[in-house]
Amino acid sequence: MNKAFYIVLFFFLLGSQTFFGQVSSSDLVIAKDTAKVSKTIVYDPLRPSKAAFYSALLPGLGQAYNKSYWKIPIVYGAIGTSLYFYFNNNKKYHSYRDAYKQRLQGLPDEYDYLDDDRLIRAQRFYQRNRDLSLLVAVGFYVLNIVDANVDAHLTQFNVNDNLSIVPDLQQSDFTVLPNLGLTLNYKF
Repeated sequence: MNKAFYIVLFFFLLGSQTFFGQVSSSDLVIAKDTAKVSKTIVYDPLRPSKAAFYSALLPGLGQAYNKSYWKIPIVYGAIGTSLYFYFNNNKKYHSYRDAYKQRLQGLPDEYDYLDDDRLIRAQRFYQRNRDLSLLVAVGFYVLNIVDANVDAHLTQFNVNDNLSIVPDLQQSDFTVLPNLGLTLNYKF
C-alpha cells in the first residue's frame, strides 16, 4: 500500500481516541466575550396597553409609539382605501335610490335607459358594497390596534443567547457511534 495511506490511517486512529474522550469541567477554559455590550431591557408591563390605547385614539399613533414608523403609511393606506370605497359606493347607492324614487313619482331620472328591476339590483349591489367597505375599514382599524399591541409585546421579548437551538453530536452508549440530534436549551 501507499505510504501516505498509512500516515493518514495513523493520524486518524490517534485522533479518534481523543475524539471520544471525556473532558472534566476543571479542564475547560471558558472565555468571556468582551466585545458584547450587555444591554438590559427593562420590562414595562403597561407598554402594550399604551400602544393599543394610542392606536385607538389615532390610527398609526401606536406604531409611532413603538417606533415602527414604516407601518404608519400602510395603516393609513388600508383604512383610507376602505373609506374611499365606502363613500364612493354610498354616493352611487343614493344616486340609484333617488332615481328609483323619482321614477315611482313619475318624474324623469338620469337612468332612463334602465328598467325598474335593474335600478333595484343596482341599489342592492352598491348598498352591499358600501356595507362591506365599512366592515373592512373597521377591520383594518381593529387590526391597527392589535398590531400596535403585539409589536409592543414583542419589542420587550427576550432574544439573548440563553435561548438557542443548537445541533448536538452525542455518542451512543450501545453502538459507540455518533448520533446527530437537535436540542432546545433554555437557561434560567
